Amino acid sequence: MRTLNPYSRVQLPDSSPFLLNCSPLNNLTIKLLCNIKIIERGRNMNSGDIAFIIFCAIAVFFMTPGVSMLYGGMVDKNNTVNVITSTFVCCGLGILLWFTLGYTLSFGPDLGGLGIIGNFDYAFFRGLSISEAGPYSSSIPSALFALLQTMTAVITPAIIVGSVVGRMKFKPMVIFVIAWMFLVFFPLVHMVWADGGLMVKLNVVDYGGGTAVHMSSGISGLVACIMLGKRENLGKKAITPHNLPLYYIGGSIVYAGWFAFNGGTALGANGTAIHAIINTALSSSVGILTWLMIEAIVNKKVSLSGIMIGAIVGLVGITPGAGYVPFWSAPIIGFFVTIICYFSMTSIKTKFGYDDALDVFGCHGVGGLLGMLFVGIFADPSVNSALAMKGLFFGEYQLLINQILAIFITIMISVIMTFVIMSLLRKITVIRASSQEEKQGLDISEHGEVAYNNE
Repeated sequence: MRTLNPYSRVQLPDSSPFLLNCSPLNNLTIKLLCNIKIIERGRNMNSGDIAFIIFCAIAVFFMTPGVSMLYGGMVDKNNTVNVITSTFVCCGLGILLWFTLGYTLSFGPDLGGLGIIGNFDYAFFRGLSISEAGPYSSSIPSALFALLQTMTAVITPAIIVGSVVGRMKFKPMVIFVIAWMFLVFFPLVHMVWADGGLMVKLNVVDYGGGTAVHMSSGISGLVACIMLGKRENLGKKAITPHNLPLYYIGGSIVYAGWFAFNGGTALGANGTAIHAIINTALSSSVGILTWLMIEAIVNKKVSLSGIMIGAIVGLVGITPGAGYVPFWSAPIIGFFVTIICYFSMTSIKTKFGYDDALDVFGCHGVGGLLGMLFVGIFADPSVNSALAMKGLFFGEYQLLINQILAIFITIMISVIMTFVIMSLLRKITVIRASSQEEKQGLDISEHGEVAYNNE
């Protein structure tokens, strides 16, 4: 959980050799660093934690351009510019919305005592400090905490784009993202991670975003794609990634950034961060190998596109419990989440006939849901003392019940609010490209650009 950071920070004692011996040195840089350290010590700040979280924030931001490239390689060439633009614009929307009202609605003091949304105390980052720790971390400034969470607000709506690619017009997409942030994302973040949040009161455990990030985007993507309808060419011709190298580069950026995502959630360079990063590596590695095994058995061939999805599914599955479950459980989580997600993206998708273009629901919706359940099974207070309850594997069942309740709340909010947004958009504008525009590709009709000028 982002608001929990049980590991104590190492404070320099008054007799520290660093503080006593560095000031006589003639090197101006060392003197300045020494002075900074003294100030930080006085204000309960830790420069190691600050540097680590700044790095994590930058790396997590870079995940969104990674998603742009990943999606850009997955679609056909005539929709490449559209999907890259639709995801990258979330960098602008996410940052500005978070700065103006998103942070305060998400992490501000609870409004009305219901645990659903925050008040306006922190609007426009008012009251946030670059030099004072708290309130959600004891060793990094509140402004840096807000910056790290900004990057989550950037990438989450970008994920949804993959469900409706190739047929949703760009302007309605922008309106959808803005409305979705206020009606789905900000309330869920407040419920799951903020002081006084509804799910916090229910003792729900979500380390890195199984509910607010992955389930919300996956389920909302499913609702949106069903309401939008299937692509014109679906079933008429094979739809395969048009640029596997671009897909691989984007996926690799997302993969690498995920270590910063889960590591940074610990809010410091501490044991929780180390534990989360190791679990992230273990689950994703098993995801790769499990998908490889399934494809080898079912298709008799192993695809690059497949094993990259396997890695991402493993990452999604471990994220809710990365800092709370034992090392040995991470491969188990990666294995079962990958198997279930594979059949969700193939058999279940085919059976129900919905057109989730880039399998956002099968990967993030299903993977996030399963990850939340596995926290209820494998959560262990000996791994993280912030946990109030053990998982089912260790003899207690209440946490699993709490996780199921959180899943239900997340599904209801995501489904209802997405349905409302899409219904209203239908009434005020044309949200779907015409048949001719789909055949031509949205690159030309929506942006007047093409990805490849030499063709």
